[in-house]
Amino acid sequence: MTEALDALRQHLEAGLGSRIHRALVDREELTLELSAEHFLDTCLWLRDDPEADFRQLIDVCGVDYAEYGEGSWNGPRFAVVYHLLSLGHRQRLRLRVFLDGALPMVPSVVAIWPAANWFERETFDLFGFLFDGHPDLRRILTDYGFVGYPFRKDFPLVGTVEMRYDADRRRVVYEPTRTEMREVVPRMIRVSEEGRYDARNQ
Repeated sequence: MTEALDALRQHLEAGLGSRIHRALVDREELTLELSAEHFLDTCLWLRDDPEADFRQLIDVCGVDYAEYGEGSWNGPRFAVVYHLLSLGHRQRLRLRVFLDGALPMVPSVVAIWPAANWFERETFDLFGFLFDGHPDLRRILTDYGFVGYPFRKDFPLVGTVEMRYDADRRRVVYEPTRTEMREVVPRMIRVSEEGRYDARNQ
């Protein structure tokens, strides 16, 4: 661990105290595990404290641990992860909040970092996580009538319904898929002695 990263970890643990469940360092990156209960207060502190100065939110994503570790995972199924950046101190920080599997909800941070707006909408759309207090929480990538959350591990890989615009009816219609099941065969690419690529089915 670098001296700067160790100093940051110590400062955050001193400033946030019991609000940090765990501080992890992996591959020179610091992750704080937090609860949803004091999440907004913690985010405000991380943004406004001059020693932390995490004024920029660079990403929000979801995690589904349903099949993590080949089924050996025994913690909460869902987590939402925030990636922060301090330009002044040239440091990054990851926040992870585990969520209730029945109703995965966390407070929205749009009021703290406005960049969270579309990030939270995308995470809602793909994982079904709710962001309490979000000003406009609706789907952003899938269709309005889409059912389910495509990034959850239990989402089916093969669809049964397709959508298209019907010019005669002047609306979007849903119909059973017409695609045939196919077996995907991996391809191996070899380089010949002459330096040419040869792609063959194996």
